[in-house]
Amino acid sequence: MKGRNVFLIIFLVVLADQVLKIFVKTHYHVGESHSVIGNWFRMYFIENEGMAYGWKFGGDWGKMILTLFRFAAVIFGIFYLRKIVQKKYHPGFIACAALIFAGALGNLIDSMFYGIIFEESQTNFLNVAKIFPNHGYAGFFHGKVVDMLYFPIIRNAHFPSWVPIWGGEDFEFFRPIFNLADAAISSGVIAILLFQKRFFGQRKADTNHHTVETGAIVNDEVQVS
Repeated sequence: MKGRNVFLIIFLVVLADQVLKIFVKTHYHVGESHSVIGNWFRMYFIENEGMAYGWKFGGDWGKMILTLFRFAAVIFGIFYLRKIVQKKYHPGFIACAALIFAGALGNLIDSMFYGIIFEESQTNFLNVAKIFPNHGYAGFFHGKVVDMLYFPIIRNAHFPSWVPIWGGEDFEFFRPIFNLADAAISSGVIAILLFQKRFFGQRKADTNHHTVETGAIVNDEVQVS
């Protein structure tokens, strides 16, 4: 896969992710939900200060550490993508790595800049956040990640009473609310796990198959005993 194709994958994923986030941030109040397809695919606006799918990590310091980790991962990803393109890894693996990189970059943009360029989102339906206000809601590196994709495929279900730990409790599938960047990361990781033999099998075979060169001169006078 050529470098320009990798760049195109990253550009399209980040563009789609940011366009959707900006639209939701400037048109939805926190907790607002709208049906897209029936009751099993909804747009549900939430913000989180932590990891993917709304998981949190250690307050303000945890937020800073997580953002710095994302930043370091993106820097590393630039060099890693360049390496695997130059060494002609399997195109499918390169595409998956590009998806993971694009997802990390998409969420990093939220963490780094959204606190500066947006107002605080409210739960009040009449007050949605404006972009480029006089003052943002947080400092650099302290922005919240915007999530909106919600797939409650199974709702209002209950675990049977005989189920250990969760018996009798409410059950919902799929509960997490996420964004396109999270989806890109998950898709890339899952595809690598599913197709790792295809991605790395041929490369391993190519590595094991090598030719030994010698300085011996081969001519008609050489006798074979």
